Amino acid sequence: MLIGVPKEIKTNENRVALVPAGAEALIAAGHQVLVETTGGEGSGFSDAQYTAVGAQIAPDAAAVWKAADMIMKVKEPIEREWPHMRRGQVLFTYFHFAADEKLTRAHLASGATCIAYETVELPSRELPLLTPMSEVAGRMAVQEGAKYLEKLFGGRGVLLGGVPGVAPAKVVILGGGIVGINAAKIAAGMGAKVTVLDVSLERLRYLSDVMPANVTLIYSNHQNVLEQISTADLVIGGVLIPGAKAPKLIKREDLKVMRPGSVIVDVAVDQGGCVETIKPTTHENPTYVVDGVIHYGVANMPGGVPRTSTLALTNATLRYALELANKGWKKALNENAALKKGLNMTDGHVTYPAVAEAFGMPLKDPGQFLA
Repeated sequence: MLIGVPKEIKTNENRVALVPAGAEALIAAGHQVLVETTGGEGSGFSDAQYTAVGAQIAPDAAAVWKAADMIMKVKEPIEREWPHMRRGQVLFTYFHFAADEKLTRAHLASGATCIAYETVELPSRELPLLTPMSEVAGRMAVQEGAKYLEKLFGGRGVLLGGVPGVAPAKVVILGGGIVGINAAKIAAGMGAKVTVLDVSLERLRYLSDVMPANVTLIYSNHQNVLEQISTADLVIGGVLIPGAKAPKLIKREDLKVMRPGSVIVDVAVDQGGCVETIKPTTHENPTYVVDGVIHYGVANMPGGVPRTSTLALTNATLRYALELANKGWKKALNENAALKKGLNMTDGHVTYPAVAEAFGMPLKDPGQFLA
């Protein structure tokens, strides 16, 4: 199989889907790897490092897309990449289809086979290809929130950890999953007063065992969310329903109870966000203000730390890429139930329930395409 790795072109996206070590592993398994020139530079990998392990370098994206049987990316193909997609080609990347109907319809029209990192799901319900980026984003959410609390950026002028004699900031985290637990670790470690809300009592009991004393755990309902955000300096949204739109836990009218200059960092923005007023932003223009509250909605947060993020992501994706390349996508999905859940669409049909439900589209059983 020929695996193509185009350069990421989303704004300020410096990650790459395959590092030289991954290219080496695929080539050792008998495959060809074609990387767009300078595709790895944003993460610190030169063309020479790829050619040293046997990969080929393509002069532009068009050459990669035209030749590849399977395209590996980090972010969903954006509009100017859509004409390159074709029926019979496998696309293996993050898609987040349920948050974007135009994106979904473009991929359906292409007929390509779209296997989404974010919906590959183990029997334990773990999302192994989403987890590493959720870890990065959860930790970054505190880092970015702390920055935008500074007066220079329009924030309340509050130091997250406080100092002796001055109370620390209050951080409220919506969701106790991978994003939430990583955000809580960092915020608590910085000395903030942290509250985590979640609807799973089992998860709250687990967090009670592993979180430090400055983390309070509260069952999530609308009244409890309102009570907590009314005294929050930083609110972090970390709610996820695999492959589906995130639920709106903070409505527009709820902002009026929040303090002027407080900050919302909604990590769930890729899936539509858990704050009604959030919209995707970029690393270049990351924030905007609604009703006195600073909103941070960068849709590719881990792209801000591409070296760390690329290594963390490719550590997780390579084994699945090898399965797809070695066996072909149909056999690989038949033999790996977790990877089968990654199939979102193929041959112009939606195969993932949450995507079909989001836009009222017909749903096809993936088994129909795997015979």
